[in-house]
Amino acid sequence: MNKRFRLLETPTIKQAYQIVHKGILGHRNIIIIGNCWVEYNGRASSKLEPGERIVIIKRDGSVLVHRPRDYAPINWQPPGSLFKTMIRNNSIYIRAYKTKENESLEIIFDKIYLVASLRLIDTGEFYLYASEKDMHDAIMIEPSLIEEGFNPLVMERPVESGFIDILGVDNKGRLTVIEVKRKIAGKEAVLQLEKYVKVLKKSTGKKVRGILVGPEISKGVQALLATLNLEFIPVSPKDCYEILGIGRNKKITEFSLDEI
Repeated sequence: MNKRFRLLETPTIKQAYQIVHKGILGHRNIIIIGNCWVEYNGRASSKLEPGERIVIIKRDGSVLVHRPRDYAPINWQPPGSLFKTMIRNNSIYIRAYKTKENESLEIIFDKIYLVASLRLIDTGEFYLYASEKDMHDAIMIEPSLIEEGFNPLVMERPVESGFIDILGVDNKGRLTVIEVKRKIAGKEAVLQLEKYVKVLKKSTGKKVRGILVGPEISKGVQALLATLNLEFIPVSPKDCYEILGIGRNKKITEFSLDEI
């Protein structure tokens, strides 16, 4: 069995308790589906009569009690909760509490249909406005984000050292490599752009312009750009988001790539 995941369907109360107890001690994510009732005491007090529900205990100490309907939990405890678990009268008692706030959430299960203990990995970033791919799309829809007269030719052009985000031609007819970053662009982004420019110069025998695009650059990067004869143009994810919102149906002119 995968040590990161443990799941039991229709377990006994004892089996379910062992998974829940060990999972909480191991700071894992716990999902329990079964018949339960809930009592809360703290800022106010509430009681939830028995019913079939989904309880989620997260590794940060937060607890969510969900009914089979509605998107919001009917009861919950914020991150940082402490826990006590026990078996009493052939039922599982789970108490999540915060001593400073003097509040507690007690959940009692007398039937368990499914229990899961999960060691989940999540390093993904949350993008409020637009991803880098969305920024690519926005530039293709509205090339003036780069500069007036810029003509984008293709996105994600494969080259020897990777993929060029956007390849185009500027208003002077020069091949232009666009490297897009959603966050603050640093030295690595500049060096990656330099590689793409060098590869394209070698393969085409033409002058190639390199532009780094993003909301801002880190300290010292402007000097490196100047040394390598590269440029930076500020474009924010928010601007791209707004363009995508009103311009999804705007026609993108197609250009021939035969001469590249």
